[in-house]
Amino acid sequence: MLERDLRALIVDDEQLARDELRYLLEQLGGVEIVAQADNGPDAIAAVGKHTPDVAFLDVQMPGFTGFEVARQIIDREQAPAIVFVTAYDQHAIEAFEVNAVDYLLKPVEPARLDTAVQRVRRRHVEAQPLNDQLQRIVELVERRQSRREQVAVKVGERFLLVQTEEIIFASMADESINIVTSHVAGSCNYRTLDELQARLDPATFWRVHRSHLVNINKIKEIVPWFSRNYILRMKDAKATEIPVSRSQTRRLRDYLKL
Repeated sequence: MLERDLRALIVDDEQLARDELRYLLEQLGGVEIVAQADNGPDAIAAVGKHTPDVAFLDVQMPGFTGFEVARQIIDREQAPAIVFVTAYDQHAIEAFEVNAVDYLLKPVEPARLDTAVQRVRRRHVEAQPLNDQLQRIVELVERRQSRREQVAVKVGERFLLVQTEEIIFASMADESINIVTSHVAGSCNYRTLDELQARLDPATFWRVHRSHLVNINKIKEIVPWFSRNYILRMKDAKATEIPVSRSQTRRLRDYLKL
C-alpha cells in the first residue's frame, strides 16, 4: 500500500459533478484532491503543475474531450493513472474493462469508486507502465464512437433515419431537441443534448454552446462577435447562426488557427 495519500485531479465541466466526486473521494479517505478543472486545456495545465497520481477525467467537456486530454498527457514521464468518468451506457464502454485504467459510470457509485481507487493504488505499488495500454484503450473507444450510426428524426408523423455524419447541428429548444441535416429538419426522442452527444463522434461534434451541438465539418462561416466571441453560420439551407460560448471559443481558435 502507498504510505501517502493518492494525489488526485478532478476534471468535469459541471460544478455539481466535481463537488459530488470530491465528496465521495473524501469519504473514502486516503485521497488528496490537489486540483480541479472544468475544461481540457486547464486539465492539461493542472497535470503539469500538480503531477497528480490519478486524474478523474470526464469524457465530454469543453476545450478537449477526455480522450484528447489523455492523448496529450500519457507520454509524460510522470503521467497519472487515468480514470474516465462517463455517461455512456455499458455497451459503449466495454473497451474500458481492462486492468490498465478504469471507468466510472455517472452517477458514480461509492463502491465502484472505491474499486477504481484500489486499482490505482495497485498500479503505483506494482509500478506498471500505463502509456501503451492506455493508448490502446483510447483508440478502441474512439473507433467505437466513430462507427456509422443512425438517428431517428421525427418530421410530421414520420420518423426518418439519418446517418449521424449527415447531421449539421442539433439544438435544444422548448424542452425538445431539433436536428438539422441538408435534407431533413425535425425533432428526436433524446431528452438531453448530453444523451445525443454520447452517440456521436466527439472529434466531429462539438458542444459549442449549452444549447447547441454542431458538426465541425459543416460550418460555412465564422463571424466575429462581441467580446472576441464568434457566431457560426452553418451549411443548412437557412444558414443558421449559432453562438459559441466563451469556454469553447479558445478551442475553436486553436483548432482553426484563428
